[in-house]
Amino acid sequence: MQQHLNGFRPGDPGLAPADPARAAEVGLPDRVDVLIVGSGPAGLVLAAQLARFPHLSTRVVERRGGPLQLGQADGVACRTVEMFEAFGLSDQLLRESCWITETVFWGQDPEAPDRVVRTGRVQDVEDGLSEFPHLVLNQARVQDLLLRSMRRSASRLQPDYGLELVDLTVEASGDHRIVATLREANPDRDGGGRPRTVRARYLVGCDGARSAVRGHIGGRLRGEAADHAWGVMDVLVDTDFPDIRRKALIKAEAGTLMVIPREGGYLCRMYVDMGVLGHDERVRDRQLRVEDLVEVARRILHPHTLEVEEVVWWSAYEVGQRLADAFDDVSVDGEDPVRDPHVFIAGDACHTHSPKAGQGMNVSMQDGFNLGWKLAAVLEGRSGPELLRTYTAERREVARELIDFDRGWASAMGATNDQETGGPTLQERFSVQGRYTAGVATRYRPGVLVGPQTWQHLATGFVVGERFHSAPVVRLCDAKPMHLGHVHEADGRWRIYAFGDRPDVRAADSRLRRLCAWLDTPDSPLTRFTPPGADADAVLDLRAVLQQGHDSIDPPELPPVLRPAKGRYGLRDPEKVFTAGPEDVFDLRGVDRAAGALVVVRPDQYVGHVLPLDGGAELAAYLGGFMRPAQ
Repeated sequence: MQQHLNGFRPGDPGLAPADPARAAEVGLPDRVDVLIVGSGPAGLVLAAQLARFPHLSTRVVERRGGPLQLGQADGVACRTVEMFEAFGLSDQLLRESCWITETVFWGQDPEAPDRVVRTGRVQDVEDGLSEFPHLVLNQARVQDLLLRSMRRSASRLQPDYGLELVDLTVEASGDHRIVATLREANPDRDGGGRPRTVRARYLVGCDGARSAVRGHIGGRLRGEAADHAWGVMDVLVDTDFPDIRRKALIKAEAGTLMVIPREGGYLCRMYVDMGVLGHDERVRDRQLRVEDLVEVARRILHPHTLEVEEVVWWSAYEVGQRLADAFDDVSVDGEDPVRDPHVFIAGDACHTHSPKAGQGMNVSMQDGFNLGWKLAAVLEGRSGPELLRTYTAERREVARELIDFDRGWASAMGATNDQETGGPTLQERFSVQGRYTAGVATRYRPGVLVGPQTWQHLATGFVVGERFHSAPVVRLCDAKPMHLGHVHEADGRWRIYAFGDRPDVRAADSRLRRLCAWLDTPDSPLTRFTPPGADADAVLDLRAVLQQGHDSIDPPELPPVLRPAKGRYGLRDPEKVFTAGPEDVFDLRGVDRAAGALVVVRPDQYVGHVLPLDGGAELAAYLGGFMRPAQ
């Protein structure tokens, strides 16, 4: 963590100095830049990102009277932990959560079909997929971490609880063309609940599957519910089932059970197969009780015992996969040529599915991460409003893939035995789909934000359109071993990683040296897109990775662009350059040693382009496709 750039400041470095304009606000303003409706995972990731821009007015309204307390989602994929690292929250997430390192499979005993036996086990996340593990932590606590990040930002942002959206209109023109009508969700006896109006430049509905925002923009969730009932319960149990602290998938004569160990060492979650629903039957028609779930779980685990000592939370549901026809107020694909979108939906407001694959909360948070930096770029004038069309274009395709994945996984989970699926066993499915469940299989298609694969061969392990796959490096200035991707903060900046070619950067024939010289000229993107008076890395954060060891060059010998002067005192930033460590990043990620490579990474940690070190013109053209020259 860097600090003291503009002068020494004692105290907690994670607590940003409060912005005077935001601190002076009392209550919900009448005009805001971004109004977020709903404080679920998608809404809070979006808010936590925008909270880092205190000069932008962001507010969150939530119909509940306070933060979420119990239940709902709990799986945290590797990709999500990578994202939390960008918010400075991964250490706490890792410390508090339950780590899922192994998944075990149980099936019917061939000698006694009413009994279950262990049939196999697999490593939950394959080696090298991410530097982070698959975690389990209840959604309420995950949201607490995001709320804490918001409170500690310069914005000091906190949700306005007890308010619900009752009307929404989008005017044809004006800076604050969205008119949102709100009222108290629980009016008091003295005539509370009178409506009030808030105008916004942009509004994002993160208000769940029954989204009011989606309804106001004419969107619909399309799909259908499957004919299968499930129950879920968070419980404290006394049992002799040996895998109660492992993720376990059990297929028994009495049905299917999934056991998920939870944080704290004692709590666990159980997803219980409650059978097939009849024609036109809904799970609510069965009037299921938690006792029914416990009894079915006992039968599935036979001959093992199960005594439920406390039920923390439970619910019953039917599996369904639904996808919204629009993620914004313009069109399904965001390509309306008349105007740009101003209202968006994210998370469960635009995609719903079964919870057993552990993807819902994760994909929802990635929705918010995708949209947040784009809104900030447009509101700050760094990009035109057409950039916002890419949200629907990118995230709706991801949601469609999620729906297809979930449909197949839910079918396999609900089948009485593996043969019913007509395909691979549950264990085989799990092993093949590991990249998807880890959250690292998303790949954005070529477009304005994703370049072609023309130069992909220069860095085969940094795949264009996929998330930046971090790797170990050694920081040049202090020989600190670290992960390269961990310099990537959720601050809206682009990262340009320049992997050096074989010659020393001080040599005349070094391509990296020539690149650095060009980047220090008025024609370079670093100059064109950085506002006058701002730090040199305020928009584009250039980093270099050298093939030579950390003891082969002293920082003052580096090109000036790799030691930019910043802050009120013009202090040189010493942390822009890294070298290969014992685990050589060039080998790990397939970087061409002779030619080197430029890897351009978006603010949401996805690789936007791979270019040669002498591809300055291509870099300028790519960034110029969506960035405006600084005024």
